[in-house]
Amino acid sequence: MTAQNLALGAMSGVVGETFRVGMVVFDGMTLLDTVGPADMFARVPGLDVVMISRSREPITTDAGIRLLPDTTLTESPSLDLLFVGGGPGTTYLLDDDGILDFVRTRGDTAKWVTSVCTGALVLGAAGLLQGYKAATHWAVMHLLPILGAEPVEERVVLDRNRITGGGVTAGVDFALTIIAEIWGADLAQLIQLGSEYDPRPPFRTGSPRTAPPELVTRFEMVSADLTEARRLAATRAAARLRA
Repeated sequence: MTAQNLALGAMSGVVGETFRVGMVVFDGMTLLDTVGPADMFARVPGLDVVMISRSREPITTDAGIRLLPDTTLTESPSLDLLFVGGGPGTTYLLDDDGILDFVRTRGDTAKWVTSVCTGALVLGAAGLLQGYKAATHWAVMHLLPILGAEPVEERVVLDRNRITGGGVTAGVDFALTIIAEIWGADLAQLIQLGSEYDPRPPFRTGSPRTAPPELVTRFEMVSADLTEARRLAATRAAARLRA
């Protein structure tokens, strides 16, 4: 536990009982989806963040940055909170029985089942979002109903023990929301202040609601092939859930 975490714990009155967050990592993941929340979680006294993958070999993100997992699917300890981030690689996870079985079984036992960005599609493909409200990246919100979820256009959506975040940068809001929900708003606000999380983006183009229509159309065009691949994979996953 770092000195900063000890200080935060003392200031907030949090008891340092171990709480384990398991974050599924994979080739083609978007790094910020996962490391944004991981950095916020790491500030919570007594919280243990574990990066879980198929093997202990380094994984390569969609930006070409390499990340070393802590453990494997078969060796993973019990989890209090299960997390799946997003990225182009989630398209393949929707057809990956090993990953989906892990997410399904750990989701059944974890206190909290969570995701950021297209990680929600993986939760859905594992059958964990049927009948739940959820968020994901705006470009694939229309795919959530295929997997039984109700799409909600919010930065963070909390429905019972399911907490899902929007695309990429929403991961910081997502993590602070979880910290406030579990450990209290006081600790969440201390961590936000210590991280100087006071976003003032240079452009108002971070959402299709504020971006110029021509920019939204341009993004949809350049991502059309990936979106279609995700739609097909989600449709296959939904068929397996119904079988």
